[in-house]
Parts: sequence; structure tokens; C-alpha cells
Amino acid sequence: MKPVLVTGATGFLGWHVATQLSARGSRVRALARDPARIRELDVDPVQGDLRDPDSLTRAVAGCSIVYHVAADYRLWTRDPAEMYRSNVDGTRNLLEAARNAGVERVIYTSTVGCIGVPDSGQPGDENQPVKLEDMTGAYKRSKFMAEQVALEFARSGFPVVVVNPTAPIGDHDFKPTPTGQVVLDFLKGKMPAYIDTGLNVVSAKDTAAGHILACERGQNGERYILGSENLTLQQI
Repeated sequence: MKPVLVTGATGFLGWHVATQLSARGSRVRALARDPARIRELDVDPVQGDLRDPDSLTRAVAGCSIVYHVAADYRLWTRDPAEMYRSNVDGTRNLLEAARNAGVERVIYTSTVGCIGVPDSGQPGDENQPVKLEDMTGAYKRSKFMAEQVALEFARSGFPVVVVNPTAPIGDHDFKPTPTGQVVLDFLKGKMPAYIDTGLNVVSAKDTAAGHILACERGQNGERYILGSENLTLQQI
């Protein structure tokens, strides 16, 4: 059985993807800058960095599938260039390594923030046009640019499927993610004031399952929203 590579297994969503793949009997290889951080997982750790092409060449060697879940997910950063290096350049580095290694398919984790919003105010879908100018903040811009890189590879004939999760929540969000922090701050009464806006929240377990389904059933070059219910902060 050829191994399956997961990036981001030291993080929240990547941990769930790696865990589910392992439970299904896949031989999981996990990329990490510090392999010691994934000792609890039933995976083969491989040391590497998205900004280090040579380490990615070693990581993808012999793999059949790559789940690229890793991302620099921060709502604010002093140095946006660092985020672009990880999210945009890192995605290109990994896809080039995967293509050169003969990987059969890549699942790229984008974000629902890269889905356009119709002028009518109605919910957008995967085919809604969107431009870089529509993206606010370095994180969204970097993820939009990385998604364009993934779709560029798909158009060239390399099998890439994109998934766009909404706001995953659940166990193992130890850091926590910015999404998890918003929910925690609200529940602990740390927000002095807020607009009772909402989130489309989805279980991290369901999101991970959606990644696997995208690999099994997704069409190359297509995007798939992974979401669930629209809830206000008060409802959450």
C-alpha cells in the first residue's frame, strides 16, 4: 500500500484528517517541522517545511495521495510576506513536488472565504466569481492566491481537488484556531461588545470526512464547500 501524505497534522483540521485516514487503514505519512509533535498519531512522521522544496521532494516520494491541509492561519500578522511564503509559495512547492513524484491526486484545503458573495445577498456557491480585490486581510488574500495556484495545476492536467471549509469546530483545537478563539471568547464573556453576526459552523470530524469524500468522488479542478448550519454567536 502506497502512503498518503497529510500536511498540517500538527494542527486542528489536519489532525482530524490524519486520524480518520489512519482509522480507515491508510498508511499515513505526516509532514511536520517538528515530528515529535505528532507522536500520538498512528502515522509515519517526516520532517519538512513547505518553504523547503527539497524536504517536500522527500516527503511525497512514493505517495499516492496528498492532503494539503497545512496553512498559516492568523487573522493578523506583522509580516504578511511570511504568510504568503507559507500559504502561496508553499502550496506551489508542494504541488510541484507532488507532480514530479507522480502523485495520483492532491486535495487542497482552501477556505469558504474564497467563495464569492452574490450582489443579491443570496448565498454564494462554488461557481460564484470572486477576485483578489474582494479578499480582506493577508490570510484571505494568501488563501485565495494559493487556491488559484491549485486550480492552475488542475487546468494543466494535474489532478487537484479543492475543498472550502466554513468554520470547523470541535475537539483537539488546543491552540486554538482563530475561529475557536472567537467562540471561546464569546462563551467566556470576554467580548465587551459584539454584533450578533453568525458563522456557518461545521464539525471538524465532518470536515475531515469531507476531505476524504472529495478525494474519492471529487472532480479534478472543482471546488467543494464543506459546511453545515448558519448559527448566530448567541445560538452557538
